[in-house]
Amino acid sequence: MTKFQMDLAKLEREPIHTQNLIQPHGVLLVLQEPDLEILQVSENISFILKIAPEIAVGKTLGDILDPFQVERLKTGLSSENFDYINPTKVWVRTGGDDFVVFDAVFHRNVDGLLILELEPAISQENIPFLSFYHLARASINQLEETKNLREFCNIIVKEVRKVTEFDRVMLYRFDEDGHGVVLAEEKREDMESYLGLHYPESDIPRPARKLLSSNWIRLIPDAKAIAVGMYPPVNPQSGIIQDEPSINQPLDLTHSILRSASPCHLEYLHNMGVGSSLTISLIKEGKLWGLIACHHQTAKYVPYELRKACEFLGRVVFSEISNREETEDYDYRMRLAYIQSQLIDYMSEAENFVEGLVSYEPNILDLTNAQGAAICNNGQWTLLGKTPIEEDLDYLVQWLQRNVHEEIFVTDSLANYYPDADKYKDVASGLLAIPISQRNYLLWFRPEVIQTVNWGGNPSKAYEHSHSQGTLRLSPRKSFELWKERVRLTSLPWKKVEIQSALELRKAIVNIILKQADELAQLARDLERSNAELKRFAYVASHDLQEPLNHVSNYVQLLEMRYEDKLDVSGKEFIGFAVAGVSLMQNLIDDVLAYSKVDLQGAEFTLTDANVALERALNNLQSSIRKSKAEITCHNLPTVMADSTQLMQMFQNLIGNGIKFRSQRSLTIEINAERLDDSWLFSVKDNGIGIEPQFSDRIFVIFQRLHTRDEYPGTGMGLAICKKIVECHRGNIWVESELDQGATFYFTIPVGGKRDRRDGR
Repeated sequence: MTKFQMDLAKLEREPIHTQNLIQPHGVLLVLQEPDLEILQVSENISFILKIAPEIAVGKTLGDILDPFQVERLKTGLSSENFDYINPTKVWVRTGGDDFVVFDAVFHRNVDGLLILELEPAISQENIPFLSFYHLARASINQLEETKNLREFCNIIVKEVRKVTEFDRVMLYRFDEDGHGVVLAEEKREDMESYLGLHYPESDIPRPARKLLSSNWIRLIPDAKAIAVGMYPPVNPQSGIIQDEPSINQPLDLTHSILRSASPCHLEYLHNMGVGSSLTISLIKEGKLWGLIACHHQTAKYVPYELRKACEFLGRVVFSEISNREETEDYDYRMRLAYIQSQLIDYMSEAENFVEGLVSYEPNILDLTNAQGAAICNNGQWTLLGKTPIEEDLDYLVQWLQRNVHEEIFVTDSLANYYPDADKYKDVASGLLAIPISQRNYLLWFRPEVIQTVNWGGNPSKAYEHSHSQGTLRLSPRKSFELWKERVRLTSLPWKKVEIQSALELRKAIVNIILKQADELAQLARDLERSNAELKRFAYVASHDLQEPLNHVSNYVQLLEMRYEDKLDVSGKEFIGFAVAGVSLMQNLIDDVLAYSKVDLQGAEFTLTDANVALERALNNLQSSIRKSKAEITCHNLPTVMADSTQLMQMFQNLIGNGIKFRSQRSLTIEINAERLDDSWLFSVKDNGIGIEPQFSDRIFVIFQRLHTRDEYPGTGMGLAICKKIVECHRGNIWVESELDQGATFYFTIPVGGKRDRRDGR
């Protein structure tokens, strides 16, 4: 930030409510209770009341007004509700038999000081209540017949101009980004129109907005009048802070009627050709919603009663605006609440929450009035409507994970935050994103809406600057001509009710996921208990089966030995079949035992050198390798988090398969490993008989065989054991093969062990 920008920001935050200057058409007195002693006065008291400031200070209000008036005022002040006495007509003698009538208005400032402001009374009679009633009734009758906000605003400005007779009356609304737009205008025919123009936030800076939020009405009757100061400059009461009289604090004039406008604002009015102004604040829930701004080309004083009538009209009319806005919001909110309720029902009944969000009507697009939506769930994308492609969505989610830590991210101009979004602005210039978990997101998209915004002057040149006597001074722009800006990379804005609906949906999804997680956890516990029982059964059953099988084998062989000379060829052949069957059954039992023990053995993983595991497997297969004359090659394998025995068994089973299902060619087997994002990918490649692709899943099923035992011996358990070992390590296994073209078996092991599983395929 440059020094000028820093100085400009400082000036824009200038505390204009403590400048100790008032407009010269009235007199301001600071009083000390209970005697109403004058502590401080505006310096123009000598001109208006013909009393020197230094003489007035120290006197009581009774020295200026007659005792009857003072007693009446004291009675009203005792109630602490000044609405009952504001305004009060008072008269002051200015010499001889001459006297002047004033509207007397009391208030207390934030420091608790009692302030009296006197304005010359143009009319010596108060406007009766019925005048307020008739003033508002005609407007309200017309307003009740209107349907849209723009018509509504047009009626308001017409009525205010009719009452006040200002040259121009505008209704000005603030947008969420701080700039304002003229919604309605009533003016003299010869004046340039400001209708529909936008004005930058700096036209009404933050200090001015704060004051407008604290005051329903503000009058500057003469923009060229010279402000007057206070005597003494610092009030002796407001100058005491926490019993430290050495610290001086200027008089707070936040609620003052006569408070002078800041020099910058007065210059702004001069540049617009405004001689006087009346501003009615439209306040909703304590926040400045907009203004009714009245401008006159010459000086124009508006009596206090008429100003209060305008304030009354503004409050009544704006109450109706608020009601209509709230009614529209309520109707839309109810519609979104219905959609949200339906989505929750769909999610509760569906197998997973994603199906419930996209498979029915209404769906998640309806919840935020979006044109596209994307759900990232466990690395998988589900798309609805118009969205960026999945690759771009992956990068977008990575950016969100790094840069957004709130429970929601909302923008109508994504490219301003994430420049890569420029390439898909036609579908995703607007983004509403909510994280469900660290890797899971719901995203809604809105396309770019190219629009032309009409500004009352260039918004990027809202202030000029000049140096006077070595100090920086704000100089508001002099040009209010139409300046058009073409807005790109921007979607329609997201409404608060849509954002809230998305947040509430997030809570519902989290609750559903937690409920499903509890149900899955219970199911997992039940399955674990059931599996444990099955494993014990398999182990015990297999153990118990071994003994009778051994008996059968032993007695059959004993029968053959004892009665060999009495058996014919067929008898000996039958005994051979029985012995072979027993042997096959024993092998099956051994493989079932091995299968049932896999996940029990893999309970704790350690750093395992895959080269060592492979060497152990090759030693176990040494005889088969020598008989088949297999040529086995392997490149340097990594160290992984695994069970060393199970990894050895993986290599032994896969290499053993390659040897068993060799072709007539010289057998070659190659073992490799490569690093993926978060896992190691191992491969065992052979040049054997191969497998038809349609059987690539079947071969991993327990007891499944593609050949008879006469062709290739075995139980059909080897690859099923491999699959269970890999799953125990939270990896994957698959085969790529063609008949007579050999086969390559792949399996993955996560880098961080079984706790860091991602699909390796």
